[in-house]
Amino acid sequence: MAVLTDRPAAPVTRRADRGPRARVNRILGYAVLIAFGLVFLYPFVIQLGNSFKTEPDAAANPLSPVPDPLTLAGFERIFAGTNFPLWLGNSLLVTVLVTLGRVFFDSLAGYALARLRFRGRAGLFAAIIAVMAVPGVVLLIPKFLVLKQLGLYDSYAGLVVPLLADAAGVFIMKQFFESVPVSVEEAARIDGAGVFRTFWSVVLPMARPALITLTILSFQGSWNEFPHSLVSVQDPDLFTLPRGLADLVSGSLGKGTQYPLKLGAALLATIPVAVLFVIFQRYFVRGANEGADKG
Repeated sequence: MAVLTDRPAAPVTRRADRGPRARVNRILGYAVLIAFGLVFLYPFVIQLGNSFKTEPDAAANPLSPVPDPLTLAGFERIFAGTNFPLWLGNSLLVTVLVTLGRVFFDSLAGYALARLRFRGRAGLFAAIIAVMAVPGVVLLIPKFLVLKQLGLYDSYAGLVVPLLADAAGVFIMKQFFESVPVSVEEAARIDGAGVFRTFWSVVLPMARPALITLTILSFQGSWNEFPHSLVSVQDPDLFTLPRGLADLVSGSLGKGTQYPLKLGAALLATIPVAVLFVIFQRYFVRGANEGADKG
């Protein structure tokens, strides 16, 4: 009887030992994550602090996150002494048009590759995957030559048209559409809906997580696009925010570090993307997880 009563004690002891050990491991894991988070967050804190500094304070203490004294002179100079409002307007126009175009055309292409059966479909999809592997810098000179030949250089069309579709967006939408049950589309066809009506009215509303993911990626990519604007426009009136900020960093306003001006402008440029991501982050994560499950 003594043996029978002693046997259950061993697993209880081992479970009790695992409890504190698991908590310690969890605490250590969180500590490591917090440390890495602070490392990645600190440059942004430096940017924020220097944006509200005076020019001498920023030059003397560039790594200090505390302004002494705190001032808005840098932001006042951004709006009064630079073309920042013009760059902001150009970026908003280009980003909205490119985002709408990518969501529409990438969805159409993704649905065609996922559902339509036509000759060369597999080869076309393989070519899209291959395009994703090509570094963007390789295509800069061909882009410039094509824009010159088509008469689109130095125009809003040159900023927008080449970015209206991208391989990554087509891939994302194709993977999502393949997860949609075929029976849903068959029911729509039985009711007399054509291919486009089925896509637009039935399948596309079901792809909201993927559409939001594509919207965030397209907005961020077109908002931060610099190499394309470098080879597509030369007129200062057509500069977008990345091109204008690069002009500021190159010292177009004169001598000196001008940290408050440059970092303040960069801070303002990051706000729209940050706000968009915070609002739609749960849909972004959901869409990414669904794509991973499908893959």
